[in-house]
Amino acid sequence: MTIPMDNLGALNVFVQAAETRSFTAAGRQLGVSSSAVGKSIARLEQRLGVRLFHRSTRAIALTPEGQMLLERCRRIFAEMEAAELELSQTRAHPAGTLRVSLPLVGMLLMPTLSRFMEAWPDIELDLDFSDRLVDVVEEGYDAVIRTGEPADSRLMSRRLGAFRFRLVAAPGYLGKYGTPASPRDLLRHRCLHHRYPSTGKLEPWIVDGEDAEPVVGLPRTAVSSAIEPLLHMAEQGNGIACLPEFAVRRPCDEGRLVSVLDDHVKNTGAFRILWPSSRHMSPRLRVFVDFMADNLFGETA
Repeated sequence: MTIPMDNLGALNVFVQAAETRSFTAAGRQLGVSSSAVGKSIARLEQRLGVRLFHRSTRAIALTPEGQMLLERCRRIFAEMEAAELELSQTRAHPAGTLRVSLPLVGMLLMPTLSRFMEAWPDIELDLDFSDRLVDVVEEGYDAVIRTGEPADSRLMSRRLGAFRFRLVAAPGYLGKYGTPASPRDLLRHRCLHHRYPSTGKLEPWIVDGEDAEPVVGLPRTAVSSAIEPLLHMAEQGNGIACLPEFAVRRPCDEGRLVSVLDDHVKNTGAFRILWPSSRHMSPRLRVFVDFMADNLFGETA
């Protein structure tokens, strides 16, 4: 099939609709009505002689032909953007606004972010701290930093580094309730749990007992969808929490928290940075990704 140059606008409408899975969301991004998006898609389908979307009253989904066209369009627009970037010679001097979503615990990453701002003063960071599951494409983020494995096929990702977890409690709590000598002792303690915002499930404590089997059925004294409240409650002597090592390093060094059962805790995690696969990596995003990958765990691990 051949696509004339004057049809690139229609292809852009198609890509926005395919990426957001919504004519309404695509129209919002493009500044036009959902009806205009639908008409543009209909004209493109008529021109190409294929159906690009399965439509229902609630949602749209790509047909096999639509998926094939989307992959081609991604490559076309990526090449066009790359050419524009090279011609404008912005690679030598990355500048502009970079909109990044970070988890609430991302506040603990501020030393690394501050160093980035010093290294690249012409890049403006627009940071949004939230533990909710954001839609990177529809909400217009350049990148997001999250823990866990990526689940959105529309995103590219790069692993920034790994970390382990530690069981921690305040000295006052341990003085009152005793220090657990074995993993099964946790069944008699006040446990502070983290709930995944994206699924609503509790993050498991992978703690091996004497028989090398995970300890299950831990008490629930408190549950939080963010790490900071758990850290605060642990420091206040409200119980034992299972938290990332980088989050508890300073409180442990300062004596506000004590780590227990280190040899039995098997939890590990990883930070990843994700960005839309349909977009060419801009110079400011490229230097941000490279800087975080090179420096983040020099600061936090």
